[in-house]
Amino acid sequence: MYLTVQRGTMQAMSACITRLSFLLGRVARNSMNSRLKLFLVGLVTAFMIAVAFFAGYERSSLAYVAADTERFPLLSQAEDFVSQYFVKAPPSSTQLEYGAIRGMLTELNDKFSFFIEPPVAQSESNVLAGTYGGIGVQVKRDNTGAFVLYPFPNNPAANAGVQDGDVLVSVGGQVVPTTAQPDAVDQMLRGEVKAGSGVTFVVHRPSTNANVTFTIEFAVINVPSVVWRVLSEDQTLGYIQIIEFTSRTPDEMKAALDALTARNVRGLVLDLRNNPGGLLDESIKTAGYFLNGGPVVIEESRTAEQVDNAPTGLATLLPLVVLINGNTASAAELVSAALQDRGRAVLIGQQTYGKGSVQLILDLSDKSSMHLTTAEWLTPKRNTISGKGLTPDIPITPDPNGRDVELTAAVQQLQKRIAAPAAPSATPGS
Repeated sequence: MYLTVQRGTMQAMSACITRLSFLLGRVARNSMNSRLKLFLVGLVTAFMIAVAFFAGYERSSLAYVAADTERFPLLSQAEDFVSQYFVKAPPSSTQLEYGAIRGMLTELNDKFSFFIEPPVAQSESNVLAGTYGGIGVQVKRDNTGAFVLYPFPNNPAANAGVQDGDVLVSVGGQVVPTTAQPDAVDQMLRGEVKAGSGVTFVVHRPSTNANVTFTIEFAVINVPSVVWRVLSEDQTLGYIQIIEFTSRTPDEMKAALDALTARNVRGLVLDLRNNPGGLLDESIKTAGYFLNGGPVVIEESRTAEQVDNAPTGLATLLPLVVLINGNTASAAELVSAALQDRGRAVLIGQQTYGKGSVQLILDLSDKSSMHLTTAEWLTPKRNTISGKGLTPDIPITPDPNGRDVELTAAVQQLQKRIAAPAAPSATPGS
């Protein structure tokens, strides 16, 4: 997970870089260039980002001040020797530069600081756009093992009449077994966007006890960062899942909370499982919706410390359970830790990933980029999670058949809390 700072102008990089890791949060909120913050999962994650586990970015292109050409005389000498004496045709000067940059970052002994070439950097940007070819549905497995569809509003599936709660029966004439993996089922409903491409599938609609067949063409789907619904298991409870933290998340979260409040829900499940992180400022704002002010996170750089506080929230009284697992990382861990430390929520699930540092993505002149750790963050109680993660209040072992036992436990926990006498809401600084 990492942070992306937009291209900005600075008087001199050398005068600013020592302060940047601390001031990043403040700059991100005040800069006319919208310096966004992100978290970074790590080296392997970044190179697999286009296909799976990815986090937010903070891409930062600082004004570059050229260094003295004699600053690295040994490097220039070594390059000359390679060019003159290597037995084979040497790599291009660009590839040699890339190798030198990788070597420099390796010497930092920080797995979250690394270099990526232009094609991979572009892939990261595409992933952050949150788009894919498909029909626009979220696939969730229920406690019976069935695959239930939840269409994204104003997307092809919803426009074609697919409804929340429709149970997937078959795709392309093939029955979908309950033993299938959720990711594999999700991919059945995706494909390349081109003329004539699409998918035919059958759903069972519980409300009418009838099967319905759909044929829907693939389109470019803009994935929302937040999805929500009233739980079918208990219609007094709301469910909100944050897929990742993007620039849209605070607004989407507010819309979800407003809609669920209008439905008179009495408790909330916040699902942060498999959330790799994302934008820092947006995660702080999101945590703030559930807190009555007070600290959310503490950022520590090499030279300074900053405490980020939440504004007065929107949903500070509703009982809250947060679902976490081993793929809950970075910004998602930040939100979980703030709600746990402040006594606002019960965490259910498994130990989280353990990513407690902040990175910048620094764009280089050829569109390659360098990811550099600039700060570490602490929970409101000044705990670090790096390398160890967050421990759930109620540990739950995942069901080997993929049934959502964590959600079942969350429903049970909320029902108990709602039946019990009301507890005071978390106070600022608590």
